[in-house]
Amino acid sequence: MDLIWLIPLLPGLGAAVNGIFGIRYFSKRTAGVLACTTMAIALGVSLTAFVQLLGLSPEARVHDVVLFDWFPRTALEMAGGRIGSLHIPWAFRLDPLSSMMILIVTGIGFLIHVYSIGYMHDEPRGGVARYFAYLNLFCFFMLTLVLGANYLVMFVGWEGVGLCSYLLIGYWYEKKSAADAGKKAFIANRVGDWGFLLGVFLIYFTFGSFDFREVANAAATLPVETAQFGTLSLITLLLFVGATGKSAQIPLYVWLPDAMEGPTPVSALIHAATMVTAGVYMVGRNAVLFTHAPMTMEIVAIVGVLTAVMAASIGLVQTDIKRVLAYSTVSQLGYMFVAMGVGAFAAGAFHLMTHAFFKALLFLCSGAVIHGMAGEQNILKMGGLKKYMPVTYATMMIGTLAIAGIPPFSGFFSKDEILLQAFLKNKFVYGMAAFAALMTAFYMFRLMSLTFFGSYRGAAWETAGHHGADAGHGGHGAWHGPHEAPKSMMFALVVLAVGAVLAGLVGIPTAIGGGNAIEHFLAPSFEASHSAITAGGTGYAGTEAGATTHPGAATHAEPATAPVAAASVPAEGGAEISKAFELGLMAFSVLIGIIGIAVAYRFYVRRPEIAARLEQRLAGPHRVLTNKYYVDELYDATVIKGTMASANGLWAFDRRVVDGAVNGSGWMTIFSSWFSGIMDKYVVDGLVNLVGSVLQESSFVFRRLQTGLIQNYALLMLFGVFAFVSIYLLVVRSL
Repeated sequence: MDLIWLIPLLPGLGAAVNGIFGIRYFSKRTAGVLACTTMAIALGVSLTAFVQLLGLSPEARVHDVVLFDWFPRTALEMAGGRIGSLHIPWAFRLDPLSSMMILIVTGIGFLIHVYSIGYMHDEPRGGVARYFAYLNLFCFFMLTLVLGANYLVMFVGWEGVGLCSYLLIGYWYEKKSAADAGKKAFIANRVGDWGFLLGVFLIYFTFGSFDFREVANAAATLPVETAQFGTLSLITLLLFVGATGKSAQIPLYVWLPDAMEGPTPVSALIHAATMVTAGVYMVGRNAVLFTHAPMTMEIVAIVGVLTAVMAASIGLVQTDIKRVLAYSTVSQLGYMFVAMGVGAFAAGAFHLMTHAFFKALLFLCSGAVIHGMAGEQNILKMGGLKKYMPVTYATMMIGTLAIAGIPPFSGFFSKDEILLQAFLKNKFVYGMAAFAALMTAFYMFRLMSLTFFGSYRGAAWETAGHHGADAGHGGHGAWHGPHEAPKSMMFALVVLAVGAVLAGLVGIPTAIGGGNAIEHFLAPSFEASHSAITAGGTGYAGTEAGATTHPGAATHAEPATAPVAAASVPAEGGAEISKAFELGLMAFSVLIGIIGIAVAYRFYVRRPEIAARLEQRLAGPHRVLTNKYYVDELYDATVIKGTMASANGLWAFDRRVVDGAVNGSGWMTIFSSWFSGIMDKYVVDGLVNLVGSVLQESSFVFRRLQTGLIQNYALLMLFGVFAFVSIYLLVVRSL
């Protein structure tokens, strides 16, 4: 476990080598093999660390590794006049939650890397190396995010995956729609990151630490904010704003459907299995904070279920195979937030894990279909592909049954647990979530029906061209009709299909003979511990703020609060519900999935004219759903045009007022300097020269009196005496 720092480092090195040398020198195969090798070794290290963690007792399953002091210890004045210290180590923490996440990122990431070798084969050599550099870099940042032991290390990964998402979505940057989608994702995520960063600052201001466990221990001593919206509620609300951006929830979900402009493996890795679950992971990592802010948790649950219903309804009418799955991802993320909002953190994390398998599988299957159809993405132009792509059909059917919640596939176990917990905590949320589950089963089997069943509706083989979004990755030569993908792509599909079948077995509920093993395993990650809480409950960690364990130290203690997610199923009043009642809810959730599948099969396979008639009769609602509730248009008319208008207004103000004032002052300075020059030249210098001229001219007069003759001076003296006597006599006489 002391080598967990290798897990993010390996793909980081792969990204650096491919980015610096691969673009210029490596062949396509070399670049792909290098990227896959780094991911395979990272997966091996992750599995080793996971097995070692399982070998520890449940209360000791926390292992910290400090690599170096990122910010050395510095004294700071904290809130309330306290003196704390800012000490931020670059530290990684392995616990049940992070161990599950690293297995998802490295395991599914490795399969998608392998799939990409075949999928990106027709790209230019340098483009392939650039693609794998971006893909490795994304895995580096995602692993940093989930392994970080404090908020700032997490934030580095948080921002990094946003950057890589921008790079990968806009991989075909010469295509305007792809470049615009990348910018849209980047900007929407920055809006959420603003809230996340404010929440982190408020956490440090309140608790004096960035360490997850220290903050959780301190928060556990504070009262639950049931009567007022206090500091913890504000902190968690700001964190949730960040989660809505990264995990595509209302109102920041709009970037994810457009992200389908990137290559399909990117959609599978970033926008189904890993990056979009970062917000869910972050909420789970802060479970103690959220459980002390019930008002925020209610907001989380309501936003989650509304997102689930809205996205599922849009998915009902989409015709682009990847966009159907994109809205499905938004809806399933809403399910995860429903779990977090009702306090079922382990159930939400469990669904995160199962969703990673079946949604990555579905996206990669869609990529295989697009590949086999020479770039076509419109499901209305497919049909009858079952006989041409039997393996793709079988694996995609497994993913469809899993997401529809049909037993024994993985999605059944995790979705059923979320519905059960929602029923116990909030009946409205449960009803909306069940309705979303019905729509999920319907639109997914609609996708399967239009793609694989019925008659072929695509282009003729002789005239088919390379059209569609993914056709941009290169030509496939002469197209000989729909066909299966290369072996490297099929390998990933088969392995993910096995995962979509078996992943749910780790969370079999007690009602049907299981033990909810994964919930028991994850529970310590959602609890505080006694070890660092001061006696008497002062509200702050007893250890020095910012303190961390030494490299490789393992720390854990008995939980300070009741388990957040227990294996038993408590009812709202505190008593446990009966096994029969739980089985009844389970059967109802399965029935919902079966009804959705049956209706879709009837509408699009047995009686397709029914769907056509309904589309005509419900033209208004159909148009609204096709245009995605006009949310993009609303944003364009308000936020985008408002921003542009304000920018233009500020530009005009700057040009005419600010620049006008500056230019006016410049011209005034020039005029005043000219006027000063005139005054200096003609007035000041003129007066000085006039005085000089007067003195010069008068000097000629006075100079004539200086003759040098004594008789002249005597004569002048005589005149002077005469004048004096005359003036004197005149004055005396007048008196």
